[in-house]
Amino acid sequence: MKKIAIVGAGPAGLVTLKYLLTSHHFLGNEPVEVKLFEAEDGVGGTFYRRMYENGELVSSKQLTCFSDFRARDDEPDFLPAVRYREYLTEYCSKFQLWPHIHLNTKVTHITRKAAGKEGSRHVVTFLPTETGNEEQWECDAIAICAGLHVTPNIPEIPGIEHVPTVLHSSQFKSRAQFGENKVVMVMGGGETASDVATLSVTGNTKQTVMCHRYGFHFAPKRNLNPVLFPNIFGGWKPKETLTIPLDNARASLFDTSYVHPLLRNSYAMWIFYNRYVRFILWLTTGTPGGYDQLVGEPNPELDHVSKMFFTKSSKASAYVSAPYRGVLDIGIIERLRQAIIQQPIPETHGRHIDLAPWPERITEDGRVIFRRTHRPEWERMKNEVVKPDVIVFCTGYRQEFPFFTKQNSSGGQLYRLANEADVRGIWHHEDPSVGFIGYLRPNLGAIPPLAEMQAQLWVLHTLAPEKLPKPIDPRDELHFRLWHDKESRIHYGVDHETYVYQLALDMGAAMGFWEAIGKAFTGYENAWRIPLVWAFGANINSKMRMKGPWKWSGAEKIVKGEMWESITRRRWFFSVSDVFWLSVLPMCIFGPISFACWVYATVFWLLTGREVGYGGYDSYGNKIMDGQGPKMVGEKEVNGMKNMNGTNGMNGMNGMNGMNGMNSVNGAKAQKMM
Repeated sequence: MKKIAIVGAGPAGLVTLKYLLTSHHFLGNEPVEVKLFEAEDGVGGTFYRRMYENGELVSSKQLTCFSDFRARDDEPDFLPAVRYREYLTEYCSKFQLWPHIHLNTKVTHITRKAAGKEGSRHVVTFLPTETGNEEQWECDAIAICAGLHVTPNIPEIPGIEHVPTVLHSSQFKSRAQFGENKVVMVMGGGETASDVATLSVTGNTKQTVMCHRYGFHFAPKRNLNPVLFPNIFGGWKPKETLTIPLDNARASLFDTSYVHPLLRNSYAMWIFYNRYVRFILWLTTGTPGGYDQLVGEPNPELDHVSKMFFTKSSKASAYVSAPYRGVLDIGIIERLRQAIIQQPIPETHGRHIDLAPWPERITEDGRVIFRRTHRPEWERMKNEVVKPDVIVFCTGYRQEFPFFTKQNSSGGQLYRLANEADVRGIWHHEDPSVGFIGYLRPNLGAIPPLAEMQAQLWVLHTLAPEKLPKPIDPRDELHFRLWHDKESRIHYGVDHETYVYQLALDMGAAMGFWEAIGKAFTGYENAWRIPLVWAFGANINSKMRMKGPWKWSGAEKIVKGEMWESITRRRWFFSVSDVFWLSVLPMCIFGPISFACWVYATVFWLLTGREVGYGGYDSYGNKIMDGQGPKMVGEKEVNGMKNMNGTNGMNGMNGMNGMNGMNSVNGAKAQKMM
């Protein structure tokens, strides 16, 4: 019996545990012995101890909840953080995970067994709080699921000691910590910073200042619902009902499925969707740099959907823009736009957030000296006397793995870390026995559903590699990643929809065109909805469990029910990501382009015998020329098959008739919406 350890009981650890424990029902392997180690006294990871007042998920329940354990129909689209923590405990009970979870148990070391010794490959040393004595457990594989949000990242600011109260967001719980009539300075431009700044400005504080370094991009959580001709009899709204959450408003056909590698691997679709995002935001709010965001947009070199993480909590946007309304010269075109279409501006009741550059230093008397940037916010704040009573750092976390040290390489090989995982960002090709689940961050999506797909692939590769439909091709490694600049602190960003679809292709879990059409004629109730959801629905994980090694009988019910409802909630024209703008229009553009690429590639292959569409570098840093494939992960496991690159020059395109494969993944778009 194989033994597998899991470190961390957040969403990633729990879903990995569930797939390991149920693997023998799906994969036909022998049952495995699994132990999950968690240092805290409860499950949930960052949702267990790091919640704050009025916190709610920035990703929808439709996207975030696991494929076979959905949120209740009567719950809001965006679950309160407290409710999501309850959901995770219910998940443990539903799938009987508790007997395998060791709470109050900290992993102190993970070592390799010395070369030549028989038995398991890894030794986990852990410290139960109850006994206070270290113990060891030998295992064959390890899933590292400790998460991205563990060690607070606190940038150094000279003179910070002159501020009475300094907190990291991990220490923040409620607005009561601000005190009465205090000056609060929030450091950062992400979702937590937006939430904390909003709590401050709506509380009993004297002033709220929000500092940023490189800018940020507010994104709405729902499709926008603008008013047409707002100055004529109060304007006209299409509907009063809640619009659909933005993260499941996408269509997949010709966006992730049936996209030729020539188009997928290019920058063309990034360019299209960047212009789309900026146009729609300008059209509805007048601010292309962010949702109702007059100031603070990202620096020019970062202001592109292929490079940024959206701030999906936009509660602070109205307060940030308030001081600039009616002050900035908008011009006749903007006034004309406002007369035709305008997203309603939330009421701020005279309150505002002072946006400012990052502090250069803090003087002995507690005054903040801001960096010179020549942005509008610097011009406004450069002569302001700001003496914060409270500073809250909303500056994220650092990746650290204290249980992996140089001393832990008794077998002569150092452990690779998450940033070195070069096979779909999950494991290193030299050591697939160590998987990193939950260490990629989507630009507009959620980590838990990505972790579920990662767990599926890693467990499949670990326990039943022969069930992989083909070796994992490194040439499909880069297209789903964001195009981070070298100086960026974060280099693990991915496009959510593209990444999910790529992992589904790797496992043979992505349905093709004729498979989807065939589902409509099975005779089951509402089966006709399946091909429509396949084409127009987002890549929700349940959609990827209608076939493949993890096929589940309940998936079709979710597709015909919950996912169909998501499609029917979409507006046809006047919402930001409605049927026309984010479904029909991209299909009409990219469908013909992909077909043209297929024709070109086929003719090129017939004339030269070479493939096109995969030039560049693989994830190992090796240069790839069209028609040349690097060694693929899994070659040895899958019956010795080599260079499984498709047929007719259509490498990796899981086919529709002779098109043999434009069922590929488009990495060229930033969750395409906003």
